[in-house]
Amino acid sequence: MTNLDEHLLSVLGKLEECRATLLANSSRETAELVSVVILELRMKLNGIDEAELKALCDELTMRAAEEERPRELKSAHGHRRRPLLRLVK
Repeated sequence: MTNLDEHLLSVLGKLEECRATLLANSSRETAELVSVVILELRMKLNGIDEAELKALCDELTMRAAEEERPRELKSAHGHRRRPLLRLVK
């Protein structure tokens, strides 16, 4: 690990602290902006380029859509989903 990487890891830690503080103080929008900076810094540290990130996002979006389709089909056919909790007396 280079000296620059160590310095960037230190900056990353401080940014994560800032994000936590912002969230604790109900500054959600600002915390989200800091999250974008954290993501970009993590990408740089791990050698991930924008094309790789986009491919990952596309894959996750596709999987989420595939998981949602069976639910949509079941609800369209009138099937009820099993309850998450069952009442036991």
